[in-house]
Amino acid sequence: MAGGKCLALIAHDQKKDDMAEFARRNRETFSKWKIVATGTTGGRVLEAAPDLDVTRLKSGPLGGDQQIRALIATGEVDALIFFVDPLTPMPHDVDVKALMRLAIVYDIPMALNEATADKLIATLHA
Repeated sequence: MAGGKCLALIAHDQKKDDMAEFARRNRETFSKWKIVATGTTGGRVLEAAPDLDVTRLKSGPLGGDQQIRALIATGEVDALIFFVDPLTPMPHDVDVKALMRLAIVYDIPMALNEATADKLIATLHA
């Protein structure tokens, strides 16, 4: 992913609608960024905002979370927005925790809910 800033988007199943709406509402800011997203989340974002530059990776449970981790480790992701559903058990919870751990290790700005994502987007847009 040469050139430009890269934003990673992930949303648990119960939060995908929220992420799609968030992307639609923030399409002006997002249009200045390359976006990588896990498979289904990326598809939903593209449906809501088809003009965005979104690279869809694998679905989270099928390796998409790990693909984003690799992009973080190689310095290709500059910020992460991950709408987490804390009330639904996740079979790939280990991958999710590893992703968050790596974002912390590499000091990547990370928002885990919409309120924090709004604040992060405001700083990206400035």
